[in-house]
Amino acid sequence: MVDPDPGLFGPESVTWQLHSDPMMWIAGVRALYLQALHPRAVRGVMENSDFREDTWGRLMRTAGFVGTITYGTTEAAEKAGARVRKMHRMLKATDPVTGETYGVDEPALLLWVHCAEVDSYLQVQIRSGLPLTPAQADRYIDEHRSSARLVGLDPGGVPANTAELAAYFERVRPELAASPEASDVDAFLRRPPVHTLLVPARELLWRRVAALAYQSLPPYAHELYGRAAPPPGTVDRRLRATGTVLRRIPSRIRWQLPPGHIVKAMERLGPASRPTPSKLRDGAAILDGPGRAQR
Repeated sequence: MVDPDPGLFGPESVTWQLHSDPMMWIAGVRALYLQALHPRAVRGVMENSDFREDTWGRLMRTAGFVGTITYGTTEAAEKAGARVRKMHRMLKATDPVTGETYGVDEPALLLWVHCAEVDSYLQVQIRSGLPLTPAQADRYIDEHRSSARLVGLDPGGVPANTAELAAYFERVRPELAASPEASDVDAFLRRPPVHTLLVPARELLWRRVAALAYQSLPPYAHELYGRAAPPPGTVDRRLRATGTVLRRIPSRIRWQLPPGHIVKAMERLGPASRPTPSKLRDGAAILDGPGRAQR
């Protein structure tokens, strides 16, 4: 009998637990805000996609990709990565200042998108109260060198821990700017067009999600966008309060929503594969060592 395929990460990974959390939706919007601050990266998106007309579709496709590589089989993850690489190879963008044409699959651009995503997922989860230790945060970043490989990066050149990720952002900051395209993304995320019947939901729910995602950005991002944010302590309290509310929604309801990656993974691997933050707490002593487990 062949054992079921646990996929790229597996049920014992930090990624398996963290990506099941509902705060990932706010983290994903934060990633969009952060990614848009790299002029070459955001120009590649805006010139090659119907972002303004199909933002919800784009968000769902991104969520689908993350779900597939996290909870799908190894084969499914590899196929998803191959599709992304093939698509990126065909896309070009033009620098309006120099007239240079460049590929959106430049390693520097892929690395920026990857690091902005990983940082956003990790920062929002930690600040909203998920019980991640420093060692588990490092492990999460290291695990995602596998996802970096899927999109075409050499894992050896991708940050492997929080210190390397912080150093990367320090190096890249001089390249960041609030370009016209970034301003378009900001305006869109604050007030996306929706069907008339959904306007009340946008005003009540989405604007709060977008606002919290923006507020959770690093201070230099607020400076570039030109919009102030509350002090970090205030943002942390808002993130924790939101996380508390969302985590009270039963997982059996959240996980049944399409495309159901977690449910399918549990059907494949059995009930012991159920993602739960308690696995992060239980693994703290092993990951952090005896000198740090009692913090």
